[in-house]
Amino acid sequence: MCAWRDREGTLTSRQGRKESADVFQAHGYTNSPREENRLNTVLIYIGAALAEIAGCFGFWMWLRQGRTGWWLLPALLSLAAFAYLLTLVESNAAGRAYAAYGGVYMAASLAWLWTVEGVRPDRWDLTGATLCLIGAAIVLWGPRAAA
Repeated sequence: MCAWRDREGTLTSRQGRKESADVFQAHGYTNSPREENRLNTVLIYIGAALAEIAGCFGFWMWLRQGRTGWWLLPALLSLAAFAYLLTLVESNAAGRAYAAYGGVYMAASLAWLWTVEGVRPDRWDLTGATLCLIGAAIVLWGPRAAA
């Protein structure tokens, strides 16, 4: 059974029905709210990274490649989407959410390098990105003392 939890914690089935946790567990749905929040955070960070990179790429094309100023319109919209998406991350501090995002941004930038610009990342690129993603996970999900 496919389902998700909304911001209030209510479980919703694919068909749009609100259900109790017992119904979902009976159908094999066992994701905890913490697991769902982590998945949501990862998806938000990926979306934010794509939006930020696309926005910055628009400026790059305009300023460095001499493209028309029309490249700025989608670039600015993309950068606005990036800023909005980062506000959706479940974190008690904006700085922590931004710091963790930095690791995702680095890995996404290398994916962009390869898929859009046609330059294959080398082993040092991949090693650095892996270390950044590990650091991002520690920053965002490391155990914290109760405030």
